[in-house]
Amino acid sequence: MNQISKLVEKGYNKIAEVYYTHRDLNKFNSELENFSSLLSKNAHILDVGCGAGIPTAKFLVEKGFKVTGIDLSDKMVILARKNVPNADFIKMDINDMKFKENTFDGIVSVYTLFHIPKKSHYSIFRRFFEILKPGGILLINTGISESEGTSNFFGVPMFWSNFNPKTTLELVREVRFYIIFEGVLERGGELQYWIYGKKIN
Repeated sequence: MNQISKLVEKGYNKIAEVYYTHRDLNKFNSELENFSSLLSKNAHILDVGCGAGIPTAKFLVEKGFKVTGIDLSDKMVILARKNVPNADFIKMDINDMKFKENTFDGIVSVYTLFHIPKKSHYSIFRRFFEILKPGGILLINTGISESEGTSNFFGVPMFWSNFNPKTTLELVREVRFYIIFEGVLERGGELQYWIYGKKIN
């Protein structure tokens, strides 16, 4: 695990519980609803950067989907298992996702990519493509301004890294995802760049 991953892990382990008391847990329900509508009834979904399992994994489990969540933070994984007992949660680094190719019907990774050095984003998108089944659906979001650095976040140092939306879109397309939707959306008073993609071989 590299130093940046360790910093992010340490930070979220410290703030795991307080973080959720300050979050609007319903702000992107419409995106999760749209994502759900693109999946088959018994889809198996990977929630990358699942945090404490809410709102994403909980929302998807309640839709009847099978959900596997991964997160870097031990504390977040422990909370997720309590919050969403009907999903599976694993401590795992997004940079080293140990899954077989063509495993998942859907992958969702929201409010996560901006904690990973942007130089790694392409390889992560490529890995998403590999572990999705043909026809599988991807939902991601990132920030809207290109930047990279560390700042104070809920009292702990936290790493942030973003490409601009144009570059993020180019990377997702380069991996060969078909773009269903892309655009900047305001949710909970924040602007984020969202992409829905589909694996078409």
